[in-house]
Amino acid sequence: MAGPAHDTDFDVLILGAGSGGYACALRAAQLGLRVALVEKDRLGGTCLHVGCIPTKALLHAAEVADAARESERFGVLASFEGIDMAGVNSYKDGVVARLFKGLTGLVGSRGVTVIEGEGRLTGPHEVTVDGAAHTARHVVLASGSTPRSLPGLEVDGERVLTSEHALRLEHVPASVVVLGGGVIGSEFASVWRSFGAEVTVVEALPRLVAAEDEACSKVLERAFRKRGITVRTSTRFASVARTEKGVAVTVDTAKGEQEVVEAELLLVAVGRGPVTEGLGYDEQGVALDRGFVTTDERCRTSVPGVWAVGDIVPGLQLAHRGFAQGIFVAEEIAGLEPAPIDETGIPRVTYSHPEVASVGLDEKAAIAAYGADAVQSLTYDLGGNGKSQILQTQGFVKLVRRVDGPVVGVHLVGDRVGELIGEAQLIYNWEGHAEDVAPLLHAHPTQNEALGEAHLALAGKPLHAHS
Repeated sequence: MAGPAHDTDFDVLILGAGSGGYACALRAAQLGLRVALVEKDRLGGTCLHVGCIPTKALLHAAEVADAARESERFGVLASFEGIDMAGVNSYKDGVVARLFKGLTGLVGSRGVTVIEGEGRLTGPHEVTVDGAAHTARHVVLASGSTPRSLPGLEVDGERVLTSEHALRLEHVPASVVVLGGGVIGSEFASVWRSFGAEVTVVEALPRLVAAEDEACSKVLERAFRKRGITVRTSTRFASVARTEKGVAVTVDTAKGEQEVVEAELLLVAVGRGPVTEGLGYDEQGVALDRGFVTTDERCRTSVPGVWAVGDIVPGLQLAHRGFAQGIFVAEEIAGLEPAPIDETGIPRVTYSHPEVASVGLDEKAAIAAYGADAVQSLTYDLGGNGKSQILQTQGFVKLVRRVDGPVVGVHLVGDRVGELIGEAQLIYNWEGHAEDVAPLLHAHPTQNEALGEAHLALAGKPLHAHS
């Protein structure tokens, strides 16, 4: 694609080395372009260092804790003695360190120039890092996100924490109020409950993981309550005060009353905001909307030659979305004309216990898009799945399809169902019909069979009970 006529230092200069930034750099270098990657901290960004990877390591440690605590159910004589947070953190940090080392080596081996320091957009084809200007035919903005708070809610990092603080805790809190019942809040609530903490989730919306199908929210809430997690939906944060032992959180209930919930810590998990302020974007004419960089479907900003990927672009804040966008932009710059990314086809997973995973439209969205008479749904209970019985997990596979048409949504709840979303996203993105999937063989005994049997049932050939 066309760039400025004058000579430049690089073909592609990327501001931010998170999932979107480093994926763009690796693919652009692979395509023979001169690439620079600007990063003020460490390669890998939020996902590797303070997001996906460390939180999932904590969640696996939590699963091990639950397995030890419940081992007698499986005829295994073991006992749960407690959580050694120093050991948990050592395990977590070791996973991150190994992945960081691998990524650093990969970026270096591809000939990508890494510029360390804080970069700022100082022209449509120029980024200045610590006083030194670097020019490029194309600039890719990939500056990522940071935890949000609420007006008047001060995060002190001691008793009022964000997820990034929570990852560095050196002890298991006795009790926690989790403000926000989305993905981040649900995952930390799950971890801390498995570690032995008393957990209360406060969510302003009527249900947990409100972006998911309503049936998924109901099963997750029921499972959380069964685990002893207090779930307070339709409940708004009012204020927080420090106490002798922790915090007192005042909330406004659905009945319009105020109540106080006391705990050792308050985790603020109300989403992540874009990191764009003070980076020169607006001065250079890059259009912003509430801090997010607006783009078209081809990741182009309002300034020719300037692109944006990842969490700063409105939409799902997921590492694999940024990764795909980074590859897309590299290929677009190289003139390969890749197909635009279908945002609805991006798989989504909440790695709580149980997990929630989905791709495509939920039932309500499908009805809004196609009409109630044109949409059919089917729910297959994991009670009919042998591997789920072995794992002692409950949940379902819910399929949403257009009548006599393709499957437009797949929704899963249950332990480890995040591993099933790979096939589910192929079914959605390849516009598969139930009749296309039903003849395919699924290994026995696997949870993957549940997807197969759900499609068998949707194709009119049910082998087990379904609804």
